[in-house]
Amino acid sequence: MNPLLVNPGEEFARIEQDGRRAIEAATTLEELEAVRVQYLGRKGRLTLLLRQLGQLSEAVRPAAGREGNRVKDLLSRLLEERARALEAEHAGAAVAAAVEDRTLPGRARWRGGLHPCTQVTDEICEIFRTLGFVRGRSPEAETVWYNFTALNTSLDHPAADAQATFYLQADAVLRTHTTPMQIHVMQSSPPPIRVVVPGVVYRRDPWDASHAPAFEQVDGLAVDEGISFVDLKAAIAYFVRELFGRETKTRFRPSFFPFTEPSAEVEVSCTVCGGGGCSTCKGTGWMEIMGCGMVHPAVFEAVGYDAERYTGYAFGMGITRIALVRYGIPDIRLLYEGDMRFLEQFA
Repeated sequence: MNPLLVNPGEEFARIEQDGRRAIEAATTLEELEAVRVQYLGRKGRLTLLLRQLGQLSEAVRPAAGREGNRVKDLLSRLLEERARALEAEHAGAAVAAAVEDRTLPGRARWRGGLHPCTQVTDEICEIFRTLGFVRGRSPEAETVWYNFTALNTSLDHPAADAQATFYLQADAVLRTHTTPMQIHVMQSSPPPIRVVVPGVVYRRDPWDASHAPAFEQVDGLAVDEGISFVDLKAAIAYFVRELFGRETKTRFRPSFFPFTEPSAEVEVSCTVCGGGGCSTCKGTGWMEIMGCGMVHPAVFEAVGYDAERYTGYAFGMGITRIALVRYGIPDIRLLYEGDMRFLEQFA
C-alpha cells in the first residue's frame, strides 16, 4: 500500500528529517544541488509525494497539503542558508590562500531535452488522440475575418482593439488565439471533425510573472450530428483525469465567448493543496484551466455548415498556465529565458 495513504504526516516527517541530514552533510555547492534535486526537483521525493495528495480522502487532504507545503518551504530555506554558508567558506579559503586562481570551472555538456511547454503540449494532444482527435496546424498570421469576424466577434469588441492585438496591416493580425483554426478546418473538411491545434498566439499583454505577449495555446473542435454539451463535459472530464490524476475534480462555471453558446470556464481542484486552499490557487481550492462551449450557429453559417443539422463543441487552453500548475513553476518568465540550469530539470 502507498505509505502516503496510511500516514501522510509520518511520510512528510521522514522526508524532513532525511532532508535536514542531507543538507547538513553537503560540503560543496555541487553536493548541495544534488540534495535539492533529490528532494525538490521534478522527480524529487517531496515533489512526487505532493503529486499524490489527490489520492487522499477529503478528510485528511487539506492538512496533508499544508504539511507538505511547510516541509517544502523549510527545505528550501535550509538549502539557501547552507548555500550561503558554503559560499562564505569558499571565499574565506581563497582569501587565506592568497593565490589568484585564473582557471575556469569545468563546463558540463548540455544534454538537451524538450521544453516543459512542448512536453505538456504533446501530452495534451496524445490524451485527445485517444478520443479520436487528430493534431493539426494553422497560420500565425491571420486576416481579421478569420481571427474575429468568422468567429462571431465584431470589430468593436475590446479584443479587436489595437491596444490588445498586434496588427500587421489594416486587415491582417498576429493571431490572438488558436481558435481561427476552426474556420480553416471546417472550410476544408466536411463533418465529422475532431481536431486539436497547438500554436503560439500573440497579445499586447504586460510582461510579468503571469503574462507574456507571446504564449502557447491548444484549441480543440468536434463537429458532427447529435453532439451535445454532455459530450463536451465527458471529454473534458476525461482529459482532466488523464492529465492531473484520477482524483482531480472538475467543475464548469458559466461564461461568455462570442464563438460558443452556451459557454463555460473549466476549473480543476488544486493539485498542490488538494483543494484545501493555498497561494497557488489563491485560497479557493480551484484553478481555471480552459474555456469551452458549444459552437455558435453563426460560426457554422460563416463556413457554410447547416446549423440545423450539425452541432459541435470547442475548447481552448493556455499551455503555459498548465505547465506552471503541472511543475510548480512560480514565474512564467522562466519558461522564456532559456536558462539551461532551469531547463535541465525537465530533460
